[in-house]
Parts: sequence; C-alpha cells; structure tokens
Amino acid sequence: MDIAALITWVITALGGFYMLGTWLARGGAKAGNSRLPVPVIFGHFALAAVGLVVWIIYVITDKDALAWTAFGLLVPVALLGFAMLARWIPVYRARSAAAVAGQQSEPAERYFPVPVVAGHGLFAVVTVVLVLLTALGIGGS
Repeated sequence: MDIAALITWVITALGGFYMLGTWLARGGAKAGNSRLPVPVIFGHFALAAVGLVVWIIYVITDKDALAWTAFGLLVPVALLGFAMLARWIPVYRARSAAAVAGQQSEPAERYFPVPVVAGHGLFAVVTVVLVLLTALGIGGS
C-alpha cells in the first residue's frame, strides 16, 4: 500500500506541476488577475513536495512516525487544494461569458484543462486515503 500511495502521489504531483507551469506561463504570479493567491499556490506546492520527500523516506525506512508526518503534511495540502478548487470553479464557469464579452485579461487558471484538474483532485484524494490507511497499519506496508 505504501508503494501504491507513492505512485498516486507522484501522479498527483505531475498534474500539479503541469497546472503550476500553465499558471506561471500565463502570468498568474505577476499579472494580478488570478483568483488564486500566490502564497496559497506556493504553500500547497511546498507542503506537498516536503510531504512527498518524507513519504519516500518512509518507504525506505518504514518508520511509522514518518508515515504520520507525511499524513500531517497532507492535511493542509488538501485544505489549500480545496480552497483553490473553490476559487477555480467560478473562473471555469465564467469562461464562456468572458469569450462572449471579448475580455482580454483572463485569469491564468482559466487555462487549466478540466481533465487535469479532475485527475489531480482524484489522485490527491486516493493518495490521502492510502497514506492514512498505511499510517494506520491497514493493508501492510
């Protein structure tokens, strides 16, 4: 189960990297029109990256404290992710209205592909569940 969690975590990270790259390429950090606050995005990224490193060390050492540390890091990562999703949904819904109105300055997150957002969220939820189950000692590790 710990390897399954590692795999889902890496897949989740790849989707996150893609969206972060898209957001940065579209000027999200500097354009001033993004609905996603810079500290939230980079906090989500940093905590997830640190958690992934902790999880890799857990997989190698099998120390229970590291599994719980990784899970503890995932809790704020998930909360920040839900906050960003809540701010992204209105941007996604407004995309057709913006196209009709001919708006030039769209938020950078408007360019996130829906399948990537959905996949990132789905794999994130699976990762959290697998990490929790592993930390609880369910399913063997």
